[in-house]
Parts: sequence; structure tokens; C-alpha cells
Amino acid sequence: MGETRPGLPFHRLRVARVIAETADARSLVLSVPPALAAEFGYRPGQYLTVRVPGGGGTVARCYSLSSSPHTDTDLKITVKRVRDGQASNWICDHVEPGAELDLTPPAGEFTPASLDDDLLLLAGGSGITPVMAIIKSVLAQGRGRLALVYANRDAGSVIFAGELAALRERHPDRLTVTHWLDHERGAPRGEDLAPLLRPYARREAFVCGPEPFVVVARQALERAGVAPQRVRVERFESMLPTTLDATAEVTLDGQTHRLAWPAGTRLLDVIMSAGLNPPFSCRQGNCGTCACRLVDGDVELVRNEVLEEEDFAEGYILACQAVARTGRVAVTYD
Repeated sequence: MGETRPGLPFHRLRVARVIAETADARSLVLSVPPALAAEFGYRPGQYLTVRVPGGGGTVARCYSLSSSPHTDTDLKITVKRVRDGQASNWICDHVEPGAELDLTPPAGEFTPASLDDDLLLLAGGSGITPVMAIIKSVLAQGRGRLALVYANRDAGSVIFAGELAALRERHPDRLTVTHWLDHERGAPRGEDLAPLLRPYARREAFVCGPEPFVVVARQALERAGVAPQRVRVERFESMLPTTLDATAEVTLDGQTHRLAWPAGTRLLDVIMSAGLNPPFSCRQGNCGTCACRLVDGDVELVRNEVLEEEDFAEGYILACQAVARTGRVAVTYD
């Protein structure tokens, strides 16, 4: 794995507009000053990390860009309320035009290799956010054809409903949209979605949404004959394993801090809420920047895309994905 690098720097950006997409989803249009234009250049499907007040300190969350670098002048992230979500509820309740937010530059690999490729897109709820950026980019700058299957609770929950309808009308030969509404059809199952996907089985598939939707989408893609290596996944609202309240002893920059660790909270959030400055970057379990060494106790990683068996053997864990499995956990960054 090698040494972890320092976390990416936060920059303060102004919120130019707030758009009410649905009753529980808001889009924030962000103004990027010319001096930061290059640093905030992005590819469709990437995300920003936002730092907001929470837990007596700060918490950081990743929100995908729903804007397209090929069609939009300003950056736009879309935030949907999550039950007990510190960041999403704070943003939806408090952020107004003119507010300033601390954000890191764009990151993420949920982006097509070419805008000329034909794609199969599956989104659940707020998972439409990076998918929307891909759709707008392909239609504006590429030659690819797109098939979208979009699942929501009901019609009122459909984010970007009007924009999707307008794009479909403008590009009827390149964009097909199938809405799956739970209140009409029930929650989707793999066998339900597979027939909708089968005509597009030769395409690369992009899946984004809450973990239950991702599981169903993977089952449907397998039934439809889509090769696993052609499936790209971006998860939202990952399901946390069963956990307990704990105490974290964190050694950082030569000092050890004893911190209360509420059940289900990620270790990185606990550390940041205490006003400390640990290294981190992607917050998705993809990069390893937040890796620290477990000295005592046990944790479970919600997601891991970077650590290998030899890293675990040396005691490394990912702070952004770690939840406590014992009442006391000690880690060190030194």
C-alpha cells in the first residue's frame, strides 16, 4: 500500500443558487473563482467532498456533481436528505444563496472512458446525480446512445424529472428512460429489472444508488447477461453493519486523544468531529489516504477497494469506512 498522503485541501466556494429538486432534495450551484478553475476541472460522474458543522465539530461527506463540464458553466451538487444524516440535513436546512462551503477538488472514477460509447445506466433515488452528469455530457459532446432505468418511491421522488423528460424529447434516438416507481410496481427485484436490461447487455453498465438498489441491480445485470467486468458501481448510503458505542484512542501527530465513538459512526467522522485533522481524500474506501494502524480492539470496514491481505496483516484499516466492533479501539497514524 505504501505511505498515505495528506488529505486534499479544502477551498471555500460560494453558493450561487439553491434549487429545490424535490421535497427532500436540493441542488447547490457553486461559483468557482478563476484562480481555482483548473483545480476544480472535472469529469462527468465525479464528486466533491463537503465539510459542514456536525457533532460539535465538523463532518465531511461526498456529493456527486450533477452538472456537466460540457454543458454547465458552474458546478452543481445535488443533496438528498438522509434519515439522521448530519451533513445532508444541515445542508438542506441551512444553506442558502450567498453561503460559503468548504470543498475539496473533484475526485472519483465513476466516469465513462469515452462519451462515444453506448451505455446502460441504472440509478436508484439520489443515485441519479452522477448519472445525470454522464447523460448530459454524452448527449452534448459524444455520439453514445444511453438507456436509463431509474427507480424511486413515487413520482414526487424523481429528481430531475423535467430535465430528463426534456432530454428524452430532444434526443429520442439516443436516450431511453424507464421509470420504476415502487408505489406502482413494488420494490424492484433482480428478476423484474432483467428484462428491461437484456436488450442492452453488450453495453458497459453504470450503477449508482443505495446499497439495497445496488444489490438488486447487480442481480438484474447478471440475469440479463452483462459481463461483471463491464459493470461500474457507485454506492450511496452504504448499509452499516451492526455496531456498538465505543471509545476510540487515536494517536495523531505524536498525541493520543480519547474520543467517544457512537454506534454506526465512521472513525474518520469521530476524529474530525473532535477538531483533529487526519489525512483523508475519497471517503469511499478507494484511495487509502485515510489508512491508519489498528493497535487494539476490532473494527469492521463497510467498504474496502484498496487494502489487501498484507495490509490487514500489518494492522492497517480505513478510517473512512471503519465502525467499531469492540468497546475500545486504539489506532495510530504515527
